[in-house]
Amino acid sequence: MPYAIDKAFFPFSHFAPPIRSARMAEMMNIFIRPPVGLLRDKEIAVTKETLHSADGQKINVFVMQPRGVQTDRCLVYLHGGGFFFGAAGYHYKNAKQYCLQTPCKVVFVDYRLTPKHPFPMPAEDCFAAWLWTHENADRLGIHKEKIAVGGDSAGGALAAAVSQMARDRNASPPLFQLLVYPVTDRRMQYESHKKFTDTPMWNSKLNVKMWDGYLPDPTVKGLCYASPMEADSFENLPPAFVETAEFDCLHDEGIAYADALLKAGVAVTVNETKGTMHGYDIVQRAPAAKNAIAKRIQFMQACFEE
Repeated sequence: MPYAIDKAFFPFSHFAPPIRSARMAEMMNIFIRPPVGLLRDKEIAVTKETLHSADGQKINVFVMQPRGVQTDRCLVYLHGGGFFFGAAGYHYKNAKQYCLQTPCKVVFVDYRLTPKHPFPMPAEDCFAAWLWTHENADRLGIHKEKIAVGGDSAGGALAAAVSQMARDRNASPPLFQLLVYPVTDRRMQYESHKKFTDTPMWNSKLNVKMWDGYLPDPTVKGLCYASPMEADSFENLPPAFVETAEFDCLHDEGIAYADALLKAGVAVTVNETKGTMHGYDIVQRAPAAKNAIAKRIQFMQACFEE
């Protein structure tokens, strides 16, 4: 079905990943690697660090900071990719923009992926990175009260999970949560799931395969940390920025999560982008993408400066 997607997003406005199963996605992921030269960037200094997750296994994070700029602010960033793809090039480019333009340090988390590592491990990896950032804040030159969390798509679910885990486990809370076209609800009962079964970049058919890989056992303990909309309470969570794409099966669950936060007294800023599909900011030169990224950065700047 044709959709009124901005032509600036071509050719991605005509593309959907050919994923038949989570296992197939795992095989495709071998071609996804961090950008060549990431550790030698001329505008941001990037170091690779290793930490231990909840089960004792090692994961990596990339710590980014703008060269020649002193900042004690930090965004712990969790990339999207359906829980089974590593970070794509545009994820690193977005993180670089956040780093330079906010400005802030960015702890970019290379969490483990499904189906080899289903829930709860990706969420636990991200929470471990959250704790590690606080524990190493002095060494990294970060103010412990100026650490936020953010993520896009599956990473949005992980960012929401980290916010809930920090509250529930009595850890230091994020200053704010940046949720970009986030996954929030494994039940997929919203109208946008029914409408957008064949949208480019992502759709409800692919979403089913994502959940098959990430949550093979829906009776697992701590389900809300996989499916944030299923939390018992949304109170005492950090202020949130929630962005949605117009032609995206995840649109309605993003709005539902924003509404749940608002009803619980949480400050929420919503940006419903138009003429967009899921992952549209892969085309960073598109005016709508530039505008959306600018709004994310404006929100971060305002929160950091309060």
